[in-house]
Amino acid sequence: MSNNKKHTHTPPLSLGEGPGVRPHKPWLWIPTLYFAEGLPYVAVMTLAVILYKRLGLSNTEIALYTSWLYLPWTIKPLWSPFVDLIKTKRWWITTMQALIAASMAGIAFFIPTDHYVQATLACFWLMAFGSATHDIAADGFYMLGLTTGEQSFFVGIRNTFYRLANIFGQGILVMLAGWLETSGGNIPLAWSLTFYFMAGLFIAITLYHRFVLPRPDTDVRRPELSAGKLLKDFVQTFVSFFRKKHIGLMFFFLLTYRLGESQLVKIASPFLLDSREAGGLGLDTASVGMIYGTLGVAALLVGGIVSGLLVSRHGFRRWLLPMALAINLPDLLYVWLAVATPDSAWVTALCVAVEQLGYGFGFTAYTLYLIYIAEGEHKTAHYAIGTGFMALGMMLPGMPAGWLQETMGYSTFFVWVCLCTVPGIVAALLVRKQIEPEFGKRQVS
Repeated sequence: MSNNKKHTHTPPLSLGEGPGVRPHKPWLWIPTLYFAEGLPYVAVMTLAVILYKRLGLSNTEIALYTSWLYLPWTIKPLWSPFVDLIKTKRWWITTMQALIAASMAGIAFFIPTDHYVQATLACFWLMAFGSATHDIAADGFYMLGLTTGEQSFFVGIRNTFYRLANIFGQGILVMLAGWLETSGGNIPLAWSLTFYFMAGLFIAITLYHRFVLPRPDTDVRRPELSAGKLLKDFVQTFVSFFRKKHIGLMFFFLLTYRLGESQLVKIASPFLLDSREAGGLGLDTASVGMIYGTLGVAALLVGGIVSGLLVSRHGFRRWLLPMALAINLPDLLYVWLAVATPDSAWVTALCVAVEQLGYGFGFTAYTLYLIYIAEGEHKTAHYAIGTGFMALGMMLPGMPAGWLQETMGYSTFFVWVCLCTVPGIVAALLVRKQIEPEFGKRQVS
């Protein structure tokens, strides 16, 4: 995120004010805006996996189809400049939210049909593109709609509500679908009703934001920009990204740091849901929602908070290797789960929570490294390009993960995942030498 926005002489107090405009009240819209940013992402990345598993698709199909859904987040830097050129950020936000609501309703409608795979995947694609574009507009609107001091104050609030959307999506909604499966005995209907509920919720969020989002004076179309100038500037920015020092090592880190996790995340839920005869743990949908979507996400939050506090005290360089170990070593717990297949759901929950705690602790390193390589001119654009390669590092290894699992079996597959963590640890060791000792450390005035 950057403050490289167009400056005007408008006093900050005029934000969201004027004739017929409600007073500027960030608490009215920041929590709901970032909840709306998180929910479709978790629907595409996690709910789709569980949905297709419950509808009977193979792990090979699930991993291949859902990994492709990362593509909009991979390539969103390609169209992000045009969100500046066309309409306002406010318009993009409400329009994309309406598109996301329509996509959710489309998924709900097509689940009980004969050609549900093709139709629901098309709707998930629409949702993914809408969500990626919504991310661009929402983050830009956050900078336009708040003063610098307000941006600093609300950054923790926005992150909290984004994570709450993860808990709501992976936890509560999965448990709702599981309860509907059990009570009605009809799996397609249960998931159809769940997505209709999500669509109704998003329609309500869209209507709410049409009334409460402020109208900052700086959130206007930029007529001085043209498509040609934007394209030229983008090419120059993209070229400058590839001229950074140690570019080879940078890509080695970006593409391998989560190499193991990129495959594990596609198989974790199917493993928990699969029958014991098939090598899984045989949990029901509601239990997976509680274990993976609620306790797991809560542990992930704790890991992220702790790592942020430690880095702010001692600096990124000191904690980079421990974070690389934390995100990778707990994958060994899945090897044990696949071999031991414990009967206790609480033992499984503890293993998943520890793995997610390590993931939350270790993922901070990825975020900080993206900030580190984006320093300098074109900071915002370079950060966006970096996040695109981050998504690519999740998409490509995830695509064959289901085929590998079905070929190897769960136990051997999780051993393979652990072997895939080695390049990321090596990359962290090499990158660590380049990080300044004071980077990430909180400066005390």
